[in-house]
Amino acid sequence: MTEATATRSNIYVREAGPTIHYLVAMSQPETNLFEVTLHLVDYPSPLLDLKLPVWTPGSYLVREYAKNLQDFGAFAEDKPLSWRKISKNHWQIDKKGVSELTVRYRVFANELSVRTNHLDATHGYFNGAALFFRITGWDKQPIRVTIVPPRPEWQVTTALPPVGEQTNTFLAGDFDTLVDTPFEIGRHQLYNFEVLGKPHELAIWGQGNFQAQQMITDIQKIIQVEAQMFGGLPYQRYVFLLHLFSQAFGGLEHKDSCSLIYQRFGFRAQDKYNRFIQLVAHEFFHLWNVKRIRPKALEVFDYDQENYTPSLWFCEGTTSYYDLLIPLRAGIYDVQWYLNNLGKEITRYEMTPGRKVQPLSESSFDAWIKLYRPDANSGNSQISYYLKGEMVSLLLDLLIRSTHDNQRSLDDVMLKMWQQFGKDEIGYTPEQLQEVIESVAGIDLTDFFKRYIDGTDDLPFNQYLEPFGLQLVADEQEEPYLGVRINTENGREMIKFVETGSPAQIGGIGAGDELLAIDGIKLMAGGLSDRLKDYQPNDKIEVAVFHQDELCTYSIILASPHPTRYQVKPVEHPNSTQQQNFAGWLGVAIATV
Repeated sequence: MTEATATRSNIYVREAGPTIHYLVAMSQPETNLFEVTLHLVDYPSPLLDLKLPVWTPGSYLVREYAKNLQDFGAFAEDKPLSWRKISKNHWQIDKKGVSELTVRYRVFANELSVRTNHLDATHGYFNGAALFFRITGWDKQPIRVTIVPPRPEWQVTTALPPVGEQTNTFLAGDFDTLVDTPFEIGRHQLYNFEVLGKPHELAIWGQGNFQAQQMITDIQKIIQVEAQMFGGLPYQRYVFLLHLFSQAFGGLEHKDSCSLIYQRFGFRAQDKYNRFIQLVAHEFFHLWNVKRIRPKALEVFDYDQENYTPSLWFCEGTTSYYDLLIPLRAGIYDVQWYLNNLGKEITRYEMTPGRKVQPLSESSFDAWIKLYRPDANSGNSQISYYLKGEMVSLLLDLLIRSTHDNQRSLDDVMLKMWQQFGKDEIGYTPEQLQEVIESVAGIDLTDFFKRYIDGTDDLPFNQYLEPFGLQLVADEQEEPYLGVRINTENGREMIKFVETGSPAQIGGIGAGDELLAIDGIKLMAGGLSDRLKDYQPNDKIEVAVFHQDELCTYSIILASPHPTRYQVKPVEHPNSTQQQNFAGWLGVAIATV
């Protein structure tokens, strides 16, 4: 008998009225199996319907969490109850008139990401959507969760409040809250700090080259800047969960916590550390924008299927705009670093041909089938609502600021959205979002939305940057244009992307081909750019590739060089208005750039 099973009878406390109590054990963490027990009292219907969510809010992809569930069983006083599986994520139990029953199952957890579960000999981490059943009709019922660690030295960290004196037992007010609150269990490092009179925790699993005190100091700055934007902090306690391992980047927002993943040795180099701070700023900003200010389509979650909205560009893209801007306001990096990285973001946007194909609102709506499932043609046919949403938010901020001499900005849009929708958690429609932006801008934005959000017109960066004394400058590559992107894999030059309409595509080269030679001479690893510099636009070259293991040679006519980088730079001799606008936007004189 494991420790978990030995303690079950002592953990459950019989209370008056309907109760839901989950016990999560991990007696053999090396097996990657969470052992889950659901204890249910006074469920009124003779049939009990249990549904495991297929997705988790904040990550817009059907992930089919039920695929990891095994060893399902239902019992009344240890006597088996009849049950059947209705669909991929739906189990139904015949209660046979019993008022108290137990459901046991195990969940395989070997995917370390912010949206899944992970259990091994070093720790356990889980998201509610990937572990707990939704009980039909009892979505608003309080839920207790008791954790049984496999070893005495393992601690439990979560944003859920503890239940009295019960060991490692926590209370979620309803199922949405349970889904929205991840757990970290293990020997993680735990740091406590305070901001604006409220307690915060930083839990770090994994070794790395971080400096905890510097990290906490900068996180405190981020919290203060964002709280100032919205007029305070809308929680009583907040938890940061940080996982460190070799090569990783990501985050998932929650109302009172966030999960972060970052590379373990990504803290010493300043550019990598700044990227981590951006990640923190992004996920923390979400506690307002997305978790409380959210589209009508996400006001009430349907955990069984996709929840469609054309407004993810505002949820994620506007948040991305601020995650670059907020550390600047906090004094963590300077304006030169900000503009350099703004240029990199614009470069990514301009280097994505799909921006001319997929509108921003459609990118938001189709997140479920496109953004998280990229293929060889994704770059040609779609644009990220994170990336273009960030670019559109930049233009909107500059438009509002230039129209109102920096007395209004996108900050005012966020504050108004918070006051009108976020505080009471009332979902907004796309039309209401546009109305709020227009009310702050003081102008009709019908044409702007038609062209840049619902359409595919090129974004006129220089038109919006010029009033702030800035310009977008394109750097052209030296070599003629072929139109492929290469990854070197074990010394092989593999073609990962072929741009639509490029010489390579017209000539017959496809993604997945292995690039071998140009004009009969072997191409060395990483040598494509240098080889192309020996040619001129309109030259014909013979390109040899392996296409599905067959040797093929294609005649390609090279095109004129294309821009490979965009930089945001000051204009020559900015006038006084431009200087004032720049200082009002970024907080320093343009001469510092």
